[in-house]
Amino acid sequence: MTSTSKPRIAIIGYGSQGRAHALNLRDSGFDVTIGLRPGGPTELKAKADGFAVKAPGEAAADGDIVAILTPDMVQPQLYGEVIEPNIRQGACLLFAHGFNVHYGQITPRDDLDVVLVAPKGPGALVRREYEIGRGVPSVYAIHQDRSGNAEQLALAYCAGIGGARQNAIRTTFQEETETDLFGEQAVLCGGATRLVQAGWETLVEAGYQPEVAYYECLHELKLIVDLFYEGGITRMHEFISETAQYGALTRGDYIVDANTRAQMRKVLAEIQDGTFARQWIAEYAAGNAHYKAMKQADLDHPIEAIGKKLRANMKWLASSQAAPAKPATDAASQPQSEAA
Repeated sequence: MTSTSKPRIAIIGYGSQGRAHALNLRDSGFDVTIGLRPGGPTELKAKADGFAVKAPGEAAADGDIVAILTPDMVQPQLYGEVIEPNIRQGACLLFAHGFNVHYGQITPRDDLDVVLVAPKGPGALVRREYEIGRGVPSVYAIHQDRSGNAEQLALAYCAGIGGARQNAIRTTFQEETETDLFGEQAVLCGGATRLVQAGWETLVEAGYQPEVAYYECLHELKLIVDLFYEGGITRMHEFISETAQYGALTRGDYIVDANTRAQMRKVLAEIQDGTFARQWIAEYAAGNAHYKAMKQADLDHPIEAIGKKLRANMKWLASSQAAPAKPATDAASQPQSEAA
């Protein structure tokens, strides 16, 4: 690679993020190769999108930047057995999440630049925003800068996927990993899911119709989140009634009280000291039985049956759900068989 040429990029994995990154980078003028296990379920999809597809090791050997976009738990074995023996001297190793580097599951070879570029949104959104001339905000980080050019490579990649259109923020592998896990566990996924379920259960136990409870505790959540997304808490206050505002301001602390904050600090402490990482790594290594049972319990919650019935009459959802070309899961949650 010359100083004026664009780096050749190998994308290892072709889930939601992998596909979005690859398409955006190619549209930005980069030479992109996809690394996938021969005969795997995503090989045909990548070829249908017009990409050259090689075995992961072969793709890694050709890349100036090698982006590992497979599920977190797959990455350590993939790196040790396939990437490290084949990635060329002085190449740039790129991650979209800092989990494995931060928690010591991957120790990158000393000669490599090691960077992170993490769009703050799912792959379908990363692609859609790029196509309409915008971009999903991104963060980037440098773990090793052996060439003296690691930041420029990270920013070139970030620009290629559209992330630099929103002024990418420099972070660290530690900060990205710990804040990302905390957001998922305490607010976005764990916290929000349990709040919705508990609210629905409270209304149903008090004798209200489950369908009405569904609308109030789950369906309308999107309306508020959209306001948050567009203009923060300020915009929410601009568009909800004074009655809703007064209720929120006087009763919100009933729900998120000192105990809730203490529990959030506990969640963060277990992320910071590695407790969560060790538990998840051990669970995955043992076959995921507990994880699968907990997930099934979520899927079997009675609010899901009510929601499925009500959503069947929401005809507008069918068209909106069909819009992304069905890479609906992010790389981090993609089944291992689709990783590489």
